[in-house]
Amino acid sequence: MGKHYLNPLFAPRSVAVFGASDRPDSVGQIVFQNMLQCGFKGKLYPINAKNTEIQGQRAYKSIGEISEPVELVVVATPPQTVPGILEECGLQGVKAAIIITAGFGEAGSEGAALEKELVEVARRFKIRLIGPNCLGVMRPSIGLNATFNKGGSNTGSIAFVSQSGALCTAILDWAQSNDVGFSSVVSLGSSTDVDFGEILDYLVSDPLTSSILMYIEGIRNARSFMSALRAAARIKPVILVKVGRHAAGSKAAMSHTASLVGADDVFDAAVSRAGVVRVKTVTQLFTAAKALSCGFRPVGNRLAIVTNGGGPGVMATDRAADLGLSMAVLSEATIENLNQ
Repeated sequence: MGKHYLNPLFAPRSVAVFGASDRPDSVGQIVFQNMLQCGFKGKLYPINAKNTEIQGQRAYKSIGEISEPVELVVVATPPQTVPGILEECGLQGVKAAIIITAGFGEAGSEGAALEKELVEVARRFKIRLIGPNCLGVMRPSIGLNATFNKGGSNTGSIAFVSQSGALCTAILDWAQSNDVGFSSVVSLGSSTDVDFGEILDYLVSDPLTSSILMYIEGIRNARSFMSALRAAARIKPVILVKVGRHAAGSKAAMSHTASLVGADDVFDAAVSRAGVVRVKTVTQLFTAAKALSCGFRPVGNRLAIVTNGGGPGVMATDRAADLGLSMAVLSEATIENLNQ
C-alpha cells in the first residue's frame, strides 16, 4: 500500500502512551499493557510525570524527553490536561493522536469548550485525531493494540469501525470465541476530526482488509461519507448498522457521542444505492462478520438449504424469497452424492 496520510495512525513506527501506569485496571495501565503483550513492532514509550519506570519499561516525564520522533500518541489522562498535551506533541512533530479520554462534547458546555480547544490545537499542528471518548485503535498485524479493551484480536481481513466503544468490546469478545480476526478495529468516539469517510478512504486501498463492518450513530460530513462509502462498496463488501432509526434512539445517540442523526429513510435509500448492506441488529452484524471471515464469496444469488427437518427448511425458503434469493436446482449427480 502506498503512503497514505493516515499511515501514522494505522502503521506507526513509534507510539507514546500518555497516562501509562502501573495502577491495576486503570485505563493507562491497560492500554500500555496491551501494547506490550500484543507485541507492537515499533518503538514504545510510556509517559508519566511521576514515575521513572512503567511495567518494566523506562518512563518519560514528557514527550520532549524522547530523543527520537514519535508518530502516534495515545492519551489517557484527565480531560483538562489533553489540550496542553496535544500542544506539546505538536511541537515535537507528532502526526496522529488517539484521545481515549472522555468528558468533552458529550459532557456539557464545559466539555464542549475543551473539545473546541483540542480541535484548534490539532488543526494548528496538523495532528490527525481519533476520539475523544473512544476505546482506541487496533491493527493486529503489527501488534498495535492502543485500546483499553481487556484482550487483543486475532489477525484477519475484516475491518470494524464503530462510534461505540462498548460495541467494539462486545464484537471483540464474540470474535475471540468464534475464531474471527480483524485487519483493523477503529473506535471513533466523538469523531471530532477523523471520521467515517476518511477511515473508509484508507480501508478501501488497504491490502489487509477484504471487507468492512460499521456501527454508526450519526454522520457529521454526509457528502464525504457517501463518496467514500460508494468507492469502498465497489471494491469490498460493506455492512453497517445505523442506530437512531426512531426519535428515542436519535436522542440517545446525541447524548452518547454528540452525533446528529438524520432522517432514517433518506439514509437507508442512500446506502442502498451505494451497494451497501444495512442490517438492523448486532446479532445480524455478528452473523455477517462470521460469514465474511470464511474467505468464500458467493458468485450469484442461488441458495441451497441444508436441514434435518422439514419445518425449518420451509421457513428458511420463505425467508430467502423475502430477501430476493433464488433456490438452486440441484443436479441429479449432486442429489445422488448427497444420498450416499
